[in-house]
Amino acid sequence: MPNSAVANCDDLHSEQTLKGEFPSCRFSVAPMLDWTDRHCRYFHRLLSEHALLYTEMVTTGAIIHGKGDYLAYNDEEHPLALQLGGSNPADLAHCAKLAQERGYDEVNLNVGCPSDRVQNGRFGACLMGEAELVVQCVSAMREVVDIPVTVKTRIGIDEQDSYQFLTDFIGTVSEKGGCDNFTIHARKAWLKGLSPKENREIPPLDYPRVYQLKQDFPHLTMAVNGGVKTLAEIEAHLMHLDGAMVGREAYQNPYMMAELDQRLFGSNKPVKKRREVVEAMYPYIERQLADGSYLGHITRHMLGLFQNMPGARQWRRHISENAHKPGAGLEVLQQALDKIPAHLDV
Repeated sequence: MPNSAVANCDDLHSEQTLKGEFPSCRFSVAPMLDWTDRHCRYFHRLLSEHALLYTEMVTTGAIIHGKGDYLAYNDEEHPLALQLGGSNPADLAHCAKLAQERGYDEVNLNVGCPSDRVQNGRFGACLMGEAELVVQCVSAMREVVDIPVTVKTRIGIDEQDSYQFLTDFIGTVSEKGGCDNFTIHARKAWLKGLSPKENREIPPLDYPRVYQLKQDFPHLTMAVNGGVKTLAEIEAHLMHLDGAMVGREAYQNPYMMAELDQRLFGSNKPVKKRREVVEAMYPYIERQLADGSYLGHITRHMLGLFQNMPGARQWRRHISENAHKPGAGLEVLQQALDKIPAHLDV
């Protein structure tokens, strides 16, 4: 049962996306290991109704053989995509089917992570060198789900960084695998010699290459990832592409998303103040604490909310020093909020 094609978001975001018929590709928060867990995603959803949120990368082995529930999420997180790590088509198909049954809006295949652990498992960025295997993986998933199956990749790996290599990869995966939606991290990955952190910073960004890719494959939906920090930069990318994905900036400075719905999705709702976002988290935090979660596991994602504002350092310090203590509750967050000058309309 193949999934229906995802149309160009520039044409349809004002109609179908806002109705929730499929995830928007105009703006998304990148999958980030140890960061974009369900608490983080709930918090980000308070800042934007329309941003597409991604899980951390979850391996097929963890889902199939792990003891925990690696597909758990809050209903409020939609639209929500599951990013899978793996290279066994049957396992990926099984996990994609589970994701659809659990209500995920999209399944994304990781073809961009450069870590040694991922390479040893034969998935992530090293799959760029095995386009035919990626075709098998995407095809297997598309046969069993109706939700979009997408790919996140790089512009190259190691010495295989020519534009021809990139177009061959995209052409093969799109034509043979049926994938019509790609997010391109505009850096190549060095599989040997650089750490994952260095791979996010050292290889130079090449946005024009991604723009050219969209020109050469106009029928495909394409978003750019890597180094994107402001709404102005996103709007500039949208002059050339269907979407932009933001990673570290959305986590470290989450309030950059506050005007997202108004500027990118035509929302006429008022922009939320930072204090409003904090207070909107209170009921969620109370529920999670009642279910046995630790306060620090939730509030760690909120530390950057007041970045560059008076009182931001005191806000971060109070939470960091107190949220991990036994029995820590909502009062820690309320006390931290008191560190922000009351006269500020934030």
